[in-house]
Amino acid sequence: MANFEYSVAGLALTEQFEGLELEAYQDQVGVWTVGYGHTGPDVKEGLTITEEEASILLAADVAWAVTCVNKSVTANINQNQFDAMVDFVFNLGCARLVQSTLLKMVNAGDFDGAAQQFLRWNKAGGKVIRGLTKRRHAEADLFAQPVE
Repeated sequence: MANFEYSVAGLALTEQFEGLELEAYQDQVGVWTVGYGHTGPDVKEGLTITEEEASILLAADVAWAVTCVNKSVTANINQNQFDAMVDFVFNLGCARLVQSTLLKMVNAGDFDGAAQQFLRWNKAGGKVIRGLTKRRHAEADLFAQPVE
């Protein structure tokens, strides 16, 4: 089991790809979303939040992604690898990581193979999405980057 916290650089990656929307909107597959990619039963049409509320929601949402990665990873990883997987989980959910070849490769110590697995997760509603492709490349690049 890993025991990391999400770094400032990791959080910046999530903020960059999620963007900040203070008014609820429907994402590419119709899910109501607000803030930095926050979804759930509390997000409905017409909801407006402040930047402070968006940051609070982001911290709570990131916390479950951090817990998921820490509980799921059994290999010795570095901070960059952890951060890349937390962003992945934040975007796709814990179940997707737990069932993925990416996690199997990480736990087997095949980090080169695992880095390539990020790139397979670039679709929404069955269609390749340019923004997801960019995000997966950024995660893969971060995952492969040694900690200095």
